[in-house]
Amino acid sequence: MGGGEARGRMVEGKGREMGVIIFTLFLGLTWLLVYRTEKYQKLKLEVERQSKKLEKKKDAFGDGGGDRSQRKKIERQEEKLKNNSRDLSLVKMKSMFAIGFSFTALMSMFNSIFDGRVVAKLPFVPITWLQGLSHRNLLGDDYSDCSFIFLYILCTMSIRQNIQKLLGFAPSRAANQQGGGLFSPPPVK
Repeated sequence: MGGGEARGRMVEGKGREMGVIIFTLFLGLTWLLVYRTEKYQKLKLEVERQSKKLEKKKDAFGDGGGDRSQRKKIERQEEKLKNNSRDLSLVKMKSMFAIGFSFTALMSMFNSIFDGRVVAKLPFVPITWLQGLSHRNLLGDDYSDCSFIFLYILCTMSIRQNIQKLLGFAPSRAANQQGGGLFSPPPVK
């Protein structure tokens, strides 16, 4: 019985290693096929350049100030920025689908490996409507026990933005302030 249990742990270890390898491969392919392309680099630089230019124009003329021709120029600049931001979002869409697919595949693989196991001990008891997720498929009534799915979601939500900034995939602050992405709300006039 001990040999079968050891073999099971070895298979789980190999599964985790394969998961990490597959995830790294997807990230590498995404970087190669999307973020390294000339089209992405041009669009990213153009969005950053237009964002800074628009910000300077708005600061110089104020929100409601300036004559009619200046407002028209600002509106044209905003329209160009919006179009380039939309194009940039469409280029990044391939990356988002690939990463979404790899996250889903990894999540299902790890979920089967860690099903019913406590992977962490939370220093608090989650609020009631999160306990179903944080204590998913775990035996017992200790709600400070953490299931894999809860830890995975927390890590994905908290670490992803920092990794994007570190690797240079996140848009600049100026571009973020101007908005104009594919799913951003329209500007308020």
